[in-house]
Amino acid sequence: MGPLDVDRLIHERLRLCILSALAVNDCLTFRELKGLMRATDGNLSVHARKLEQARYIACAKSYQGRLPRTEFRITELGRRALLRYLDHMEALISAMRGRR
Repeated sequence: MGPLDVDRLIHERLRLCILSALAVNDCLTFRELKGLMRATDGNLSVHARKLEQARYIACAKSYQGRLPRTEFRITELGRRALLRYLDHMEALISAMRGRR
């Protein structure tokens, strides 16, 4: 695997952060993710939608009282993609360190 084989969907900073946060939490709300990522509503929505379309995350919408609540979870497909991505990055780092 070379540098050009990286999963471009995950490689974007905010999407990598979303997947990483969801990998270590059972679920996070939109508001929690927004706070963790320090992202705007629009920016977080766009990136979460891309991950959802790829089936890397699942989104559940409900109401808590009168307030809308959106919860995100990483899917098994998303977890496998994240692990592949991390393996790829570790291999690239090892290859670069081996060239010193």
